[in-house]
Order: sequence, then C-alpha cells, then structure tokens
Amino acid sequence: MESHLQVDTGNAELDQAVRQWLQLDKNHKTLEMVQKLVADRNVTELQKCFGLRMEFGTAGLRAAMGAGVSRMNDLTIIQTTQGFCRYLEKNFPDFKERGVVIGFDARAHPASGGSSKRFARLAATVFASQGVPVYLFSKITPTPFVPYTVSHKKLCAGIMVTASHNPKEDNGYKVYWDNGAQIISPHDHGIAQAIEENLEPWPKSWDVSLLDGCSFVHDPYDDINKDYFKDIKQHCFHRNLNKETKLKFVHTSVHGVGHQFVQSAFSAFALPLPLAVAEQKDPDPEFPTVKYPNPEEGKGVLTLCFALANKEGVKTILANDPDADRLAVAEKQESGEWKVFSGNELGALLGWWLFKCWKMQHQNASAVKDVYMLASTVSSKILRAIALKEGFHFEETLTGFKWMGNRAKQLMDQGKTVLFAFEEAIGYMCSPAVLDKDGVSAAAITAELDCYLATKNLTLSQKLKAIYEEYGYHITQASYFICHDPNTIKALFERLRNYNGKSTYPNICGRFEVTGVRDLTADYDSSQPDKKAILPTSRSSQMITFTFANGGVATLRTSGTEPKIKYYAELCVPPGNSDPEQLKKELQELVSAIEEHFFEPGKNKLVRKSD
Repeated sequence: MESHLQVDTGNAELDQAVRQWLQLDKNHKTLEMVQKLVADRNVTELQKCFGLRMEFGTAGLRAAMGAGVSRMNDLTIIQTTQGFCRYLEKNFPDFKERGVVIGFDARAHPASGGSSKRFARLAATVFASQGVPVYLFSKITPTPFVPYTVSHKKLCAGIMVTASHNPKEDNGYKVYWDNGAQIISPHDHGIAQAIEENLEPWPKSWDVSLLDGCSFVHDPYDDINKDYFKDIKQHCFHRNLNKETKLKFVHTSVHGVGHQFVQSAFSAFALPLPLAVAEQKDPDPEFPTVKYPNPEEGKGVLTLCFALANKEGVKTILANDPDADRLAVAEKQESGEWKVFSGNELGALLGWWLFKCWKMQHQNASAVKDVYMLASTVSSKILRAIALKEGFHFEETLTGFKWMGNRAKQLMDQGKTVLFAFEEAIGYMCSPAVLDKDGVSAAAITAELDCYLATKNLTLSQKLKAIYEEYGYHITQASYFICHDPNTIKALFERLRNYNGKSTYPNICGRFEVTGVRDLTADYDSSQPDKKAILPTSRSSQMITFTFANGGVATLRTSGTEPKIKYYAELCVPPGNSDPEQLKKELQELVSAIEEHFFEPGKNKLVRKSD
C-alpha cells in the first residue's frame, strides 16, 4: 500500500517526515494508521503526529501512545534507545561489561500495538544487538526497582518504561544514570543529539527474538525482589511492636503494579498484611474505576478505599500510584470524616519519624552534624524548621527527584547520612538504597509509624499537630490551572517579569506586600547581593517564587509533563500560640489574590483544577 501513496500535504518538511516513517516503521498497526491518514489527506492529524518530535529531557520521554514522531511507539522507542546506547558507549569505557537494567509497568495501548512490556523488550533488543549486558525484568515492577538495581548491581544506566500516574493513553521512558539517580543536564542534551544521529533502525533492532536464549540478557527479578526488601528492612525499627499491633490497613495500587510489592514490604516489616481494594488490586491499563489514576488528586481516587475501610473498621489508608513510586495516606477522624494528608503533611510526619529512629540508634549527639534531609523548593519548609532545632542539615533543591537523588548521592559520597528527601507531589525517599521516590518502602515505614503512635494513643493527625506546635505551623496550599496554549503560558510569565515596566516584578499582590522575588528562568534573585540565583536555572521551564511580608511564600511554575501551570503557597510561623484556622484563612486570601492579580484566569482562559 505504501508504494501507491502520494504524500503531499503542502508542507515539504512534514511530507519528508511522513515518508521517512513509512520507510522505517515495521509495526503494522502504527504503519496502517499513518497510511490511512495519508490516504485521507488528514493533514491536521499528520501535523499532530509528525510536526514535532518528542523532546528528550531530564524526565526522559512522556507522551501519548500512537503513530508518529510525537508519540510513544515501537519506532520512537528503538530510535531513542539507539541514541541512548551510543551516548552510553561514549561515556563509559566499561559499558559492555556493566550494562543496563530495564523495567516496565502494565500500560498497554491495543490500537497501536504498544505496551510497556513491548517497549521494554524492544529497548533490550537494541542493547543486546550491540553486545551490551541487559538486565531485563521478566515481570512488571515498581519504578523504584530500576534505580535500586542500577546502584545494587553497579550498572551504567537504567530505563523504566512507565507514564506513572498519567492518563491511560500515555507512556514514558524514564532514564537513570550510573549513580542510581535520574539524569540531569547535560546528559539530556547529549542523549537527544545522539537520538537524532541514530534515527534509522540498526539491522537487528526490530528482532526481539534475539532476546530468547541470548547470553547478554539476564532477568534480575528474583534477586532484586529478595535484595530490595532485605535492604529496606534496615529501616524497620520496631519489629516486635509491628508483630503485636492490632492496627489494620487498607491499600490500593490503583490498577497498577504495587499490590504484591507492598504486601512483601509489610512482610519484611513484620506488619499485618494490608487489606487490598479488590477492584483495584490487579494491573489494568484501562484504569476502569478512576477518572485519573493519580492518588494525589485526593478523595475522588480513594472512594473504594473509604468503602472497604469503613466496612472493615480500618482507620488508615495507603494508596500508591500505578508505578508505585508515590504514596498517598488518609486517616479516619473522630468525626467520621476522612482526612487525606497532603504531600507536605506526610513529609513532616515521615521526616520527624526517621529522625526519631535515627536518634534511637545514635547516642553520640555530635553525629547529627553529618545528617541531612532534602526537599524540593516548592515543598514545605517544615524540615528546615525541624533541622534548625535538632541540629541536622536541611537543603533545598530544584523541583523533582532528579535533583534530590543526585544531591543525595553527592552527600553520601562525602560520608554524610541522607535520612530523608521528599517533594509535595506525594514523593518520598525514605531509604538511600533507592535514590528516587519510592512508594513501596514509604508505605511500610508509614505503617510502622502509625503502629508506634498507637502505643502512645496518638493518631497521625494528632502527631502532625504536635509537630507543628513544636516546630512552627507550616500551612500549605497547592493547585494548578490547565492551559493547552504554550503562548498563553509564556505571555503570563513574561507579564510578571515586566509588571510595572521592563524588567520589573510585582511589589504588591492585593493587600500583600511582595518583599522578594526569585526567578529561576531568568537567573534572578532579589535577595542576593549580585541579584543572581543560587539554585540552577533553566530557560526551558518557567519558575518564579514570591516572598511576602506576612511570611508567605508562593512559587508559580510550569509542569514538565502536563499542560499545567502549578502554584504552591505556604505560610510559615515560628512556634507559639498561632491559630491554625486563622493562618489557613490568611493563606487562602493570599492564594486568591495571586490567582486574581498574577494569573488573571478569566483573561487568559485558564481552567482551574476544581472546575
């Protein structure tokens, strides 16, 4: 059929991209999709598929599955892996001795023939065809298993095929470097360039039969499934208490990979196995019971959890996202209502708990000088408040675990102890065995904390209040606007940079005085003597932080993977007799002012998260 097609869209560059695709693609489903678009002269859809290649960044790739260079499919996976392979060859002289690990979740897209397992096997084929050792998991795994395997087996790199909590149509290609952390610049640019130089599939890149009986291909599933739980068991501090607890827990994997691994984590911690939400226990790429497979969305995703917990008399719910690298927690209150903890609130609880456990093991008070905790710049500063009082170090990084993972490894290489790192988007690194967020270990450690608190007749909510009373209230609010037009987003941020004339930022927002501005897109920080930002800057993403005279801090930024403008606001007050309800009202007033004066949603046609 291909030879009879005349590709003529009126756009020479687009025509060339389509012709190249028709020559290279060997997946008959995506090939036929493109052939039909050409035959129907559907230029609009062809432009969507071929107008812009997926951009390989520090988050790797994430896009909808389907045909074309803008989508996740067999051919783009092969092209990406070929580029990655060549880049690794340049960077590691011992690449063909050490090799890579590849894992995958349960996503699938029957219409295009794409699935995480299929993509993982194609990626493994590319490496194996070049004589590179490949540790290819034979079954679905949580994302944390991949960075763990990179570190544990001292490999050169890792790939996890997952779109985490994105909609069911999406998939992703997440990359880890040999230090066990996600890649950061300049590796993203180097890999992107290498992909462009290796677009034509190599002779054996399509031949997945190479994997059968290949001496270069190893299955790490059994070893890692044993060693990972042995390593996280080191963070179990109350085994006897866990054995005797009367507490029960409900867990959901939200149709993802997490069920059996959380069960194993609870076994490792000698905890009673959590009750699974039956309708969501098994992997299902359709995510049939939820609108969005993201427990960060809150109560809407946890409806079935609440029903099971109410039926079984359980007061604590644990929820992983589909690739099990995030964790949401909810607790039943005395009123009968369910409280879903924010990522910042759970970060406060876990940070407090891990430091308490560390203190139990270290009687030498001076050892605290080598202890660190990390959080992203858009997350609560509660760890900073705890660190100031307890004597350990707190560091702030850019948004994303790629920054926290890399910084944690640097500190560990200097002999420091990194106890904990978190970001407000329900991501927690509770063990240095995994230099990324890990919802499996976080689930078990949260359950142990709950068991300990029960012996003190305390709930998680009560303990959170006690932490705020001891270290100072940190009231946070985060949300987002949806905007599909990049030009609107750019114009919104440029207006903030030229608010009262060229290169001027707002000095007032409603009734709130702005006392400081940090713009990590423009490398500007008003608090520094030279007005230059200390944290790394990037012109490819938007991020501005405003500090207010009332102790408020608000960060506005774009999402790297979704059409969202996110905002994060926090009021921090010293310990004392602060009224949390009054603080919440003041924060809400500040957020409303930011929305009205900085976002101008009506003028910019933005859609609120709650709309």
